[in-house]
Amino acid sequence: MSSEKRGSWGSRSQFILASIGSAVGLGNAWRFPGLAAKHGGGAFMLAYLIAVLAIGIPFLMMEISIGRKMHCGVPGALKGIKKQTEPIGWFAVSNAFVISVYYAVVFAWVILMAFASFKFASLTGDTEGASSIWAGLIKTTGTTSGYGTISFPVLGCLLIAWVLIYACIRNGTGTVGKVVKYTVFLPIICLVILAVKGILMPGAMDGLAKFFIPAFSSLQNADLWIDAIGQVFYSLSIMMAIMVAYGSFLSEDANIAKDAMIIAFSDFAISILSGIVLFTTMSGTGQLNNMTESGIGTAFIVYPQSIVLLTNNGVANAIFAFVFYFCLCTLAIDSAFSIIEGVSTALSDKFNLSHKKTTLYCCIVASIFSLWFVTGGGLAWLDIVDHWCNAYSLILVGILEAITIGWLFNPLKVLKEVNRNTGSFKMPAWWFVISIKILTPLSLTGFFIWNVVSLIKDGGIYGAGDGYSLSSNLIGGWLIMTLCMVSGFIVKGIEKAMIKKGFKPEEAIWEGADDKEDEEEDDDISPNCEA
Repeated sequence: MSSEKRGSWGSRSQFILASIGSAVGLGNAWRFPGLAAKHGGGAFMLAYLIAVLAIGIPFLMMEISIGRKMHCGVPGALKGIKKQTEPIGWFAVSNAFVISVYYAVVFAWVILMAFASFKFASLTGDTEGASSIWAGLIKTTGTTSGYGTISFPVLGCLLIAWVLIYACIRNGTGTVGKVVKYTVFLPIICLVILAVKGILMPGAMDGLAKFFIPAFSSLQNADLWIDAIGQVFYSLSIMMAIMVAYGSFLSEDANIAKDAMIIAFSDFAISILSGIVLFTTMSGTGQLNNMTESGIGTAFIVYPQSIVLLTNNGVANAIFAFVFYFCLCTLAIDSAFSIIEGVSTALSDKFNLSHKKTTLYCCIVASIFSLWFVTGGGLAWLDIVDHWCNAYSLILVGILEAITIGWLFNPLKVLKEVNRNTGSFKMPAWWFVISIKILTPLSLTGFFIWNVVSLIKDGGIYGAGDGYSLSSNLIGGWLIMTLCMVSGFIVKGIEKAMIKKGFKPEEAIWEGADDKEDEEEDDDISPNCEA
């Protein structure tokens, strides 16, 4: 049993910066602009903003507040609210762990491209050569086969990635609070530099027009709304055990309502800044129509083509390449270590373990699994696992969390926690309750059904329509998702075995959790998950 004191944020700004760092990741830099290009620029931004207000902000407030109230990771927090819902928390944690495994590999690719930026110096005007740099370095076969091929440059960068991730969170909030002072502002500086360069290029205004001027006809397309809702949940780091964990380290006087608004709109602002960078640069180099919704394709294939067309000076192009990929590195690291933080917090809370040792073991185990994606077939496997984690598992977690708070509990009790220390701004009850009880579960259920229908249309319920084999989808999709879904019951079995040997679990209980009516008395918790 651990006797270490539970960590806490050193200041309000540390929590806000850490949360912004977690929310702002690679998806802001490449997926948001790609979806904007796909769905009529400003029309997508309008739909995204509506989705942020309607479902993103209330859900973000909900997760932070239950973390702060219960002083636990998401499994313990949900168990204290409704005992039977603990497995939902472990579903979120295990899915986040899987995401951390392959996200670290993408982080490694970005590090690799930063190191390889000198290659752009000799490729001025050579778009074909630029687009092949990344593929040549990772030695991908383009299929799920190729286990005998390993990219040692990627392997080395993967090691660097995991060392950096652990270094950033080894002492929990103590080191995270120090790191985010730099990792949140550095990418903004890099993006501003790239945006200025892009805006000064001939033809940049055409890119800005495409990005900001709405094609209102696109709003009639269901795909646009599906993508906008999906981007909101992916971008804000909700449903991934992160925000509940971060909330569990908050002080009792934190203003959750105000802080959540700051986090959400900061995330949106950086997405727009990233869009300006990509749209102006692509337009200025004649590559605007080549933008894709695939973040990996945009960052590692299409954007390098623009880099070699930026100037006639190879050295200058190489410098801009380094700035771009260094920017992606700083965006990736916050998101990467925040995912591990959510996992380690849940495990250390559940089994009364040392948070620092749990974090180390999580990084070691995850890094071993990451080797799967360093082989020649790694890119294909990453594509499969990423799709299933985000299109199915993550959405199911969100549906179940919303039902737990909105229907099995009382959202007004959570709202009371959200507004506990508010001043001029209070989250309105109508906004919060309608979102958690109706809008979020309905929109996510519709999103999930849409994805299942697409799965069946493309290649049957087993998912072989993506060009990969049926066995690959069964392993990388159904098997991993099933393991994540049953992980809570596996943890419960381990806990029962430990109890027989004398283990005494500490549990948080939200007083009045079985009472559907909102009462005026204080909802104290006793005991809690603090070690």
